[in-house]
Amino acid sequence: MHIDDTLRARKSVRAFRPDPVPLALVREILEMASRAPSGTNIQPWKVHVVAGEIRKRLEAEVLAHRETNPADAAAEFPRTSKRKEPYTSRMRKLGKEMYSLIGIPKGDQAANWAQWGRNYKFFDAPVGLIFTIDKDLDAMSFLDIGIFMQSLMLAAKARGLDTCAQGAWNNYWSATRRVLDVSEDEYIVCGISLGYADETSPVNTLVSEREPLESFVTFHGF
Repeated sequence: MHIDDTLRARKSVRAFRPDPVPLALVREILEMASRAPSGTNIQPWKVHVVAGEIRKRLEAEVLAHRETNPADAAAEFPRTSKRKEPYTSRMRKLGKEMYSLIGIPKGDQAANWAQWGRNYKFFDAPVGLIFTIDKDLDAMSFLDIGIFMQSLMLAAKARGLDTCAQGAWNNYWSATRRVLDVSEDEYIVCGISLGYADETSPVNTLVSEREPLESFVTFHGF
């Protein structure tokens, strides 16, 4: 795929087929993503790739922890929860559209809780990736990880795979740390689901809107 086509085709997929993804293909995607830039080339990203039985164990233990410790949802690293306009409206619009496709009515807390829990099943994708970072690195290194993740998602899409980036994995991080034996010197940042999209699922018809340039770009000197 041309890079422009890949950028247009990539979207967050929230329902996957069970078809396995070969390890060689996962490695190829990660190697391509490793070409991503980083400040002074420190390459701060660390990735735990899970499949098979370890993926099932991770899902089971994180979901069990979530049910017994529902209040233990705070991110491990400093993170603001303050959002204002226009960000709040964009977030709510996406949520309304997605939950409408899934068939969850507004105010159904039980259904909302269950749907949010699908994050911790990687939306049934056969491969999950958990990203970590050394705790002594600063905010710029988080930016580097974001660039790495975008590179990974584009490399996956160019090879016929789909993804969903998941901030949900920086919640209930203590269970993830235990299962994957993540060092105490690292933060658990987020995750990505990786696999083949279930094209029959209504949720995968969702394509989130993008703002026009005029809403976020200021041109100087043209």
